[in-house]
Amino acid sequence: MQRASRLKRELQMLTTEPTPGITCWQTEERIDDLRAQIVGGTETPYEGGLFSLEINIPERYPFEPPKIRFLTPIYHPNIDNSGRICHDALKLPPKGAWKPSLNISTVLTSIQLLMAEPNPDDPLMADISSEFKYNKQLFSEKARKWTQEHAVQKNTGVIEGNKENHSDQKASSRKRESFDAQQETEEPAKRTCV
Repeated sequence: MQRASRLKRELQMLTTEPTPGITCWQTEERIDDLRAQIVGGTETPYEGGLFSLEINIPERYPFEPPKIRFLTPIYHPNIDNSGRICHDALKLPPKGAWKPSLNISTVLTSIQLLMAEPNPDDPLMADISSEFKYNKQLFSEKARKWTQEHAVQKNTGVIEGNKENHSDQKASSRKRESFDAQQETEEPAKRTCV
């Protein structure tokens, strides 16, 4: 009951006082299954992109962090091929920084900031992190290309009933896996974030 009432308050707050560039809504009648969209920040490789996220609220929320992953493919050192995000606010202590005083809005805002300022020292994708550290121009080119291919296309149409186009998503996922398989043959990645 506490979880449901808190989630209703948080969703109401996200509707009445939306964070710029972030939208969040409930899917169908399930309050523990949410979707969000983050607009890529200006002057970043993600500018002009609209990135969809899936948010699953655990039974013990707010004592456990929400499980959030990107549905839109994104080229980023802290986000892996399946959309999982390496971010302290999404992990419990001692490894993470989640605390019950945080909420969905603050976590989505911190993910938006992570998009603008990746953390190459705690990567999920070591090869992309290395590229970000040592060849930022190449990283920016690839990230812009991925944004154009995967995130800008979704911005041209309205999502019907807040449901993503799964065939486009599967095709994007296959493109990403193909691209990553090519990258791995060149240089295997080490994932350090847990």
